[in-house]
Amino acid sequence: MKRLAITSGRFDRLGAHHDGGGVNFAVFSENATRIELCLFSDDGSEEISRMPLPERTGPVWHGYVEGLEIGTLYGYRVDGPYTPEAGHRFNSNKLLIDPYTREFFGQWKNHPDILGYDLASPQLDLSFSPADSAPHVPKSVVSDPDLFSGGRCGLHRRGARDLIYEAHVKGLTRQHPDVPDRLRGTYEGLTCDSIIDHLHALGVQAIELMPVHAFVDDSFLLDRGLKNYWGYNSIGFFAPEPRYFGPAGLIGFRRMVERFHEADIEVILDVVYNHTAEGDHRGPTLSFRGFDNACYYRLLSGQKRYYVVDTGCGNTLNVSHPFVLRMVLDSLRFWVDTMGVDGFRFDLATTLGREDHGFDPNGGFFDALRQDPVLARVRMIAEPWDIGPGGYQLGAFPTEFSEWNDRYRDTVRRYWRGDEHSTQELGARLLGSADMFDHKGRRSWVSVNFVAAHDGFTLADTTSYAHKHNNANQEANHDGHNANFSDNCGIEGVIEDTRIIAIRKRRIRNLLATLFLSQGTPMLLAGDELGNSQFGNNNAYCQDNETSWIDWKEMDSELLDFVSQLAAFRRAHPAVRQSRFLHGHRHPENSQKDVEWTDLSGRPLQWRDPGLSNFCLTVRYTGADEESDEVFIAFNRSAMRQEVTLPLLTGPGSWRRCLDTDQTGTIAGDHAESRLAPIAGDSVVAFVVEGEHNSE
Repeated sequence: MKRLAITSGRFDRLGAHHDGGGVNFAVFSENATRIELCLFSDDGSEEISRMPLPERTGPVWHGYVEGLEIGTLYGYRVDGPYTPEAGHRFNSNKLLIDPYTREFFGQWKNHPDILGYDLASPQLDLSFSPADSAPHVPKSVVSDPDLFSGGRCGLHRRGARDLIYEAHVKGLTRQHPDVPDRLRGTYEGLTCDSIIDHLHALGVQAIELMPVHAFVDDSFLLDRGLKNYWGYNSIGFFAPEPRYFGPAGLIGFRRMVERFHEADIEVILDVVYNHTAEGDHRGPTLSFRGFDNACYYRLLSGQKRYYVVDTGCGNTLNVSHPFVLRMVLDSLRFWVDTMGVDGFRFDLATTLGREDHGFDPNGGFFDALRQDPVLARVRMIAEPWDIGPGGYQLGAFPTEFSEWNDRYRDTVRRYWRGDEHSTQELGARLLGSADMFDHKGRRSWVSVNFVAAHDGFTLADTTSYAHKHNNANQEANHDGHNANFSDNCGIEGVIEDTRIIAIRKRRIRNLLATLFLSQGTPMLLAGDELGNSQFGNNNAYCQDNETSWIDWKEMDSELLDFVSQLAAFRRAHPAVRQSRFLHGHRHPENSQKDVEWTDLSGRPLQWRDPGLSNFCLTVRYTGADEESDEVFIAFNRSAMRQEVTLPLLTGPGSWRRCLDTDQTGTIAGDHAESRLAPIAGDSVVAFVVEGEHNSE
């Protein structure tokens, strides 16, 4: 082995940092007894040097190696007690990646030597593995600081109420005919002109990317010939996932962000700080477990061999520990300050807010975010649930957070499916779910409304399948949600019946029109605007194939045009995207109510009617600059054609039909000749006022 000199170095900056003359290494471990820095050959196949970190300052171990070059491959071996019953799983035979590494070299291999225990032992994880894992794991890389120099100015439109587009880096472009082959499935591919033009046509102002932190394919999936396609299995919180690299490599991620900003599109990252890829007590030792299992993870009280599994993913990251919390905050700042992103969607965010006494919106993690001068200015979105005790916390997050509103999704699906008593709840969802969010000064945009997301049926499958079809996941169809509130419209799956196809297409238009006409922040699943299907798979997390890749060749061009119309309508009418909750209060400027509910005949709506299914909604907006806008929306869930009575206008102006889900093309926009207007069965229609008028 090559012998190099190592001096004490600095403890105040974790990770490996090249300063022009050498590299400073610093890592956290509270319970280790010895940490060795391991250097590797350029191809990663040979360990060429091993040296103990010479200094410890508090729980930070550190050292400086003069003359070490950019691109050096390294890892760590950590000594300490191997007593799983006490929560300690140190094993210096296992090469560990740096928790702060920004680049990886090499691939993860599904091999038993990456386990800290002897798989053949009857004691399983209580046994100790002497096997060296180095040949089977990637190496950390000493990064070129120039790759990460200079801050990137994001758009940071906190409180924006326009369209979020949830997309998978690979899935969006893998089959796009206008994306060059070498860019398909890459960060660079996302910002090809054809994709940008598509997003602009939809009015997208923010793209929310499914996980791009470096992640690992679960061994049980690899054993089945599958992969972790979604990426909710993070191992590197500072490193972009290499499988999405294009010709530019790592720098391609930053170029992607810059290109989106040039196109006036925010970049939001779906981040997974609630658990890691190391799994439960039977999982591999890759990084955190080997550095300090008892600090990085929440362990069961009195049974520290086992992990708290509030996430349902084998382990739970212990963000209550100050150095684990520091790592998460350092990671978030890195993606904002260095990579330029505009915000984050926190996966299973309830886990991050759970203290010893339960979920706490004023807990340490949230307090740290709110006082951080960098993070306090970016967009933050919570997935407000996990499977732990008191895990469903929709509406309970701090005021700075928006929240994924699954109640919105389920209610809208149930209404259009025809479920009894769903109309009453739909009323609340259309107005931003004030019953859950209108407190402590929160705004209506905190409700992120969606009718489909990556987890569950696509919108097309919601209208084509009554049951999930997940057999390709090789879990006997037991995985995935059972409560999909879907409706196959008469026949399951792919059909040729033109009548049912027409019903399905109109149902999709109804669902989308409801989404775009609701107060709050709309989110569209990539591909739903094209009629994309996953063939009934509602949990395609392991389908890195045509099941999950968007099929651009089979896109429904009429549906795409309709969604573009919806987006244009929403942009043009502030009445349907107001920042404040609407409660029927009168505007002081004109004494008009901000919202009114009526039946199809124009009479006050009878909310207690158990058979209520059809209704009308009028929303009005008056801005500080005296800008005004009024939209009248009719929901006809019955199969019969109806006539709707339009609200009375006492001054100049007239109602004009601008949206109609019974029509697939551009609406002619005829002005109503009388107060009665026909609307087709099973449809949504929106009218707007054109010309000045005054109401009583």
